[in-house]
Amino acid sequence: MVLAPGSCDRRALSPSQNAMVSVIPASQVSIALLEERYGLRETTQPDFFGEWTQGLGSLTELEKQYLDRVKTHFKRLLKNPPLLENSVKMVVLSPLLDRAGFYDDPFHIQSEVSIDIAAEDEGQMIRGRIDVLVLKDRFWILVLEAKRSDFDANVAMGQALAYMLATPESEQPTFAMVSNGQSFLFLKLTKTPQPQYANSRLFSLANPGNDLYEVLKVMKRIGKMVTAEPQSD
Repeated sequence: MVLAPGSCDRRALSPSQNAMVSVIPASQVSIALLEERYGLRETTQPDFFGEWTQGLGSLTELEKQYLDRVKTHFKRLLKNPPLLENSVKMVVLSPLLDRAGFYDDPFHIQSEVSIDIAAEDEGQMIRGRIDVLVLKDRFWILVLEAKRSDFDANVAMGQALAYMLATPESEQPTFAMVSNGQSFLFLKLTKTPQPQYANSRLFSLANPGNDLYEVLKVMKRIGKMVTAEPQSD
């Protein structure tokens, strides 16, 4: 597959093609580059990403108590920085995936998923590994990017959007969550008729109360939306 400005097809390149292109690590990709090479645009439509504000359910008291323990465990570990990516996934992301139901049917989890994104006639390719990918059949539901505790979650937006552009499905939206354990940012991307995205507010465990409540509600909302809508072949 070949990318032209305004399109979003992907392919893995053959060894002979790889020799002709320069590789950009996904961790170094900026949103400006994605806008220039792949026609990505940030949408200003207020209803484009309503999933993080609308139709959110409520949590049980047991769920809230569980998330309070997750926050306590994270803050305890944070006293001895840095908290590395694997620790973020173990202490914070894994409990959220469990409570959101993403370990259960019809979803399945893949980790360290390799992706290549090539642009036609640009002589460059973006290459990276998705930390955690939640799928339903072949459809990408949620891309999770974990960072060490001292990493700004906003900085990883370009990397997450690059991964989202690599989804093989062009008709359904793709969602992502970027987290350093303390901060959480959701993204939504659609590919037709032009790649466009929007982001949620930044949720943070530094805020009073426990923002994990809202984070889990959003994750559940995304999961319910996907299972409620029939997917095209």
